[in-house]
Amino acid sequence: MSPSPHARTTRDYPIQRWVFEDAAGRFDIDLGDSNMLPGRLDSLKVPAGLELDYGHDRGLGALRETVAGLYGGSAESVLITQGAQQALYLVYAALLTPGSRVIAFRPGWQQSWDVPPELGARVDLVGFRPDLSFDVEAAEAVAGPDVRLIVANSPCNPTGRRIGEDDLRGLVALAARTGAHLLLDEEYALDLSRSAAVGSDRVISVSSLSKVYGFPGLRVGWLYGPPAVVESCARRKFLSTISNSVLCETLACDVLAHREDHLRTYHEVTQAGLTLVRDFARRNADAVTLVEPEGTPFAWLWLTTGEEPLAMCRRALDLGVLLMPGETLGASDGFRICFARSPEAVAEGLSRVERVLRPSTPPTGPAPVR
Repeated sequence: MSPSPHARTTRDYPIQRWVFEDAAGRFDIDLGDSNMLPGRLDSLKVPAGLELDYGHDRGLGALRETVAGLYGGSAESVLITQGAQQALYLVYAALLTPGSRVIAFRPGWQQSWDVPPELGARVDLVGFRPDLSFDVEAAEAVAGPDVRLIVANSPCNPTGRRIGEDDLRGLVALAARTGAHLLLDEEYALDLSRSAAVGSDRVISVSSLSKVYGFPGLRVGWLYGPPAVVESCARRKFLSTISNSVLCETLACDVLAHREDHLRTYHEVTQAGLTLVRDFARRNADAVTLVEPEGTPFAWLWLTTGEEPLAMCRRALDLGVLLMPGETLGASDGFRICFARSPEAVAEGLSRVERVLRPSTPPTGPAPVR
């Protein structure tokens, strides 16, 4: 049975430090970032004579309408943001007050447990069940009348697992019962028309062009939710960034105009990469256990050698391969590997990882309980 880390540990390691300080300039193969193979500017069209004015604080009308169409809803439910990160932050800022509480799942995205305390809120972190499904019962056990936000990422970063329909209904019901909102980080969801945010006054969905589409450099994301929440977030966005880049939002319109082409490429690239990761896990079954991903461009691997993931990932970095150690995501016994890269890059990267997967000196202390 695979472990499921619940509580924050002293082994936490900021992802910002790992990516932008420790690893900067030290790798030629990126299997760490969790996005599709990055797109290129020359694949997009910029209309001649585009006027680079301030645009609109809620996002260009055409882009908001397009995003609303992904959900099958109305543009009044859409706010365009500087990536999904800003969308999440705006929701925290709009809904949380000093003394309110947040329920979040761990391992997950560091922002969900670091930002709320900055706003005076308390965070209750709950884990996953042994099969890495969302432990709704654990969330219910810590819920109280002061809960204002329940945060869930589906498909989950880093486990790669989707939230089950019964568990999703359980979280929606918990939000309704406590008067909270459910914030769904759906960066890796391919069909947003099935989002629980559609038609709900308690659920907020966040996504972007960064992960599945492979355009993180555009910094275009959005939130979709109840108009009152959108309005509150829009006020705070205006006070921070006013609006997004008109150029980036125009390019985003072009990306979504060719959505089916991008998704077709995504499926082709991820299917080829996942095959290589599966082969890698089979070859190294004494050192890693693969958690089969459910529609993500990355996979979670339990590290069973007894070595801390950060130590192993540092040695892989010495060979020019970027991985994502579990310590950056609230876990201490595994690592995330992205396979949405060219088959050549994935194969070469995995070959190098194989060379450092087992510590040359057996680590001291007990191995993870399984």
